[in-house]
Amino acid sequence: MTVREAFARRLLTWFDEHGRKDLPWQQDATVYRVWISEIMLQQTQVQTVIPYFNHFVERFPDIASLAGANQDDVLLHWSGLGYYARARNLHAAAQRISSDHNGQFPASLDEAIELPGIGRSTAAAILALAAGQRHAILDGNVKRVLARHEAIAGWPGKTAVASDLWLAAEHNTPHTRVADYTQAIMDLGATLCTRSKPLCDRCPVSSDCSARQSDSIGAYPGRKPKVRKPLRTTTMVLASANGQVYLERRPEAGIWGGLWSLPELAGQSVGDWCVEVLGGEANETESWDILRHSFSHYDLDIQPIFVRIELPASKVAEADARIWYEPDDAPPGGMAAPVRKLIDQLKKGEYVAHG
Repeated sequence: MTVREAFARRLLTWFDEHGRKDLPWQQDATVYRVWISEIMLQQTQVQTVIPYFNHFVERFPDIASLAGANQDDVLLHWSGLGYYARARNLHAAAQRISSDHNGQFPASLDEAIELPGIGRSTAAAILALAAGQRHAILDGNVKRVLARHEAIAGWPGKTAVASDLWLAAEHNTPHTRVADYTQAIMDLGATLCTRSKPLCDRCPVSSDCSARQSDSIGAYPGRKPKVRKPLRTTTMVLASANGQVYLERRPEAGIWGGLWSLPELAGQSVGDWCVEVLGGEANETESWDILRHSFSHYDLDIQPIFVRIELPASKVAEADARIWYEPDDAPPGGMAAPVRKLIDQLKKGEYVAHG
């Protein structure tokens, strides 16, 4: 038995006793359910994903129902999970599968990678877990396990480091029980070989882990070079008329693409905006405390301004990209977390006004 075969054997023995086997997407593990779970699990913890997954597949139980849905409905069922491009890509991929693949998820790795939102590791995980195909995967958990076990130094975001990790992943992937191995190595990284305070004494492959042997676990994987996140600012308007709040659908490109949002001022005053966009004059304005929202690459300070405006009935018109929303009603579609928070504050009166 080679060293590589021993790695897989030990990992599978551990998985048989300690691996996770009761996750929702592991029950009736169709390629569709595995695909949805893999996309949701990108940059999101398992416990956070579980209720979203259950809700999503109840509403969209198969590729056909997802492909035939309107984007607002898809984004609504993703609201709160973040990284909304994932939902837009899921929807687009389902439509592509329906039109180009006879409604069947592609059975080849190359074709799966061509779908929106699916990269090499995600495609490999889907086909390994749902179809038992032998493909190496390299998600965040697997990178950490292999970087430590093989002492692969450097930040995995660098091409050379990623290449070494892919080589290790390929070598360690067995030719049998591929689905179990794929789940096992992800579980190992998620439960034992964690970013901080790894439980090495319980790890099935710790006996020949290079990082443990050299007492340098904290050095692997290498850290991303620190860059100070820039701070951006914007002003959002909570325009209220007849008890309703004015919302606009954001463009597909950019942050919160396709979501319903509070409008942002583009240099003009609130009064001018009310006249120009809503066709009425503001009766009352209040500035609230700034709300900070953090993205992966920058922080955003939102200055909310509440505006009460009386409009004639002819001006309270809706279009595809603009609506008057009753805050007690279900959202019209996906809504970014800070927008939802501001509307909830408006409903409850939980805000600080500054004049």
